[in-house]
Amino acid sequence: MCGIVGILGTEDVADRLFDGLKRLEYRGYDSAGIATIHEGQVDRRRAEGKLVNLGKRLAENPLPGNVGIAHTRWATHGAPTEDNAHPHQAGRVTVVHNGIIENFKALRDALVADGRTFKSQTDTEVVAHLIDRELDRGHSPQDAVAAVLPQLHGAFALAILFSDHPDLLIGARLGSPLVVGHGDRESYLGSDALALAPLTQKIAYLEEGDRAVLTREGTQIYDRDNNPVERPVTISGITGALIDKGNHRHFMLKEIYEQPVVVAQTLKSYVRSLEEQVSLPDMDFDLAGIERVAIIACGTASYVGMIGKYWIEQFARLPVEVDVASEFRYRDPVLLPGTLGVVVSQSGETADTLAALRHMKEAGITTAGIINVPTSSMAREVDLLLPTHAGPEIGVASTKAFTCQLAVMAALAVNLARAKGKLSPAEEAEIVHHLVETPAALNEALSHDAEIEAMAHTIAAARDVLYLGRGSDFPLALEGALKLKEISYIHAEGYASGEMKHGPIALIDEHVPLIVLAPSGPRFEKTVSNMQEAQARGAQVVLISDAEGIRQAGEDAMATIEMPKVHPLISPLVYAVPVQLLAYHVAVAKGTDVDQPRNLAKSVTVE
Repeated sequence: MCGIVGILGTEDVADRLFDGLKRLEYRGYDSAGIATIHEGQVDRRRAEGKLVNLGKRLAENPLPGNVGIAHTRWATHGAPTEDNAHPHQAGRVTVVHNGIIENFKALRDALVADGRTFKSQTDTEVVAHLIDRELDRGHSPQDAVAAVLPQLHGAFALAILFSDHPDLLIGARLGSPLVVGHGDRESYLGSDALALAPLTQKIAYLEEGDRAVLTREGTQIYDRDNNPVERPVTISGITGALIDKGNHRHFMLKEIYEQPVVVAQTLKSYVRSLEEQVSLPDMDFDLAGIERVAIIACGTASYVGMIGKYWIEQFARLPVEVDVASEFRYRDPVLLPGTLGVVVSQSGETADTLAALRHMKEAGITTAGIINVPTSSMAREVDLLLPTHAGPEIGVASTKAFTCQLAVMAALAVNLARAKGKLSPAEEAEIVHHLVETPAALNEALSHDAEIEAMAHTIAAARDVLYLGRGSDFPLALEGALKLKEISYIHAEGYASGEMKHGPIALIDEHVPLIVLAPSGPRFEKTVSNMQEAQARGAQVVLISDAEGIRQAGEDAMATIEMPKVHPLISPLVYAVPVQLLAYHVAVAKGTDVDQPRNLAKSVTVE
């Protein structure tokens, strides 16, 4: 959500700023802009919509200047118009901003009373005016920013230019990530390391409340108490080449096809095949002392948590609660000693989940994080980091991050079970065997891509779609419905199969496709009986099962999708593939923007 790039350079920076914005497109945005300083004046180019629109403005009217800031905006306050696009300007100050200034209305009212005139509806413009007012009062740019930051309530990452100081760039963060990059006689700011990859791999992550002052002589960082501090410089390891789609039409399809490899990479970090054990990174607490588990996440990651609940309760016999992060703090949860709080996030910056993590830490709860970005805020703050190894995920709809998170959740469940004395070495060896089979099963699932594509046109014509599943396939039904909603804009809902007759069956007719996730096994017959209840009322069923299940129940289905026969433990990972592919091909058939669906952002850094 939103992206920032800033360059204090030795030559014109507009082209490099634009390249940085292209790297941040995956985060989601609805307008973009660039500002530079040239001959003592700030000049801006802004455009609503995609970056191609901004590119046309730059081609028609280039921006000279060797210092500048750039931004992709996901609208919060104010519609996604050019006037509301960043950068925002007030007097000598130009600002780009990620996050939300929660008290902006009170600040704006006071500024208007003070004679200030606003040109946008955004909360960000308030920041520019506040800093410019401090300059009017005789403060230096550094002191002006230091005076304004404590007035801002909410979350922010800021990059700030001063028209009369072309050798200065200031950044600050609270609640939203911001990194400083170090180059050869140049310095950089970015909302993530990927934006700075072609510029430098030497980066430092600002901590909560930090302010960075970038000059031609170097960078000085101050903490929230205005004390000079040093933050460690790390090597990002991210290639300077733009991540591309390879031979695939969209990033989402590329990432679906990467799942056998990235799940194998992830499992390699946790599975010891020779010892037939599942391990976790070193930790400074004992899993044997855990008495309950609280899993907190948003969106797709929350369905990982729901599946984790089935696994942990089944294997470790520990009670598990799963909360969506946006509700967790506000219901004032009871957090008892002996609780392990587990956060799940691709970016490690999701605002609601990060706030929930900090709430648990304040309560003295031991925390763990299943996270894809090891340098993110959550990764640095949890007591135990459980990294996924999905690599950069560019498509807004999560695919490979989901299956890698499931792989790590399975490893956590096994380790809790062993620590609690609920798992024998023979049982653990069997689990290892099945986990090792996962990449091959994912490959086999992908082999049915063409037949899924062929039947996607039938689903694309629907206005409503229902998904059914039992046990750990129920959260997968929720995930399938979410994927379809996200990228095809078809209304879809997921239900536990047994709940069908308690209300949702009223929606069934011949125009509502029913996607049924039913691997053969202990729950198969009950799921099929629920499916047949719907078929008796005209439902057009797509049955996703293995060969045995399709042979038993696929005769009257509108279509079937055959999956390999797998152990129930890895079934959610394997059955994720057909629901992802189905959503993808339906979206392509409808002509929607698969990688950047409307209104959505990849990394949601505001509450």
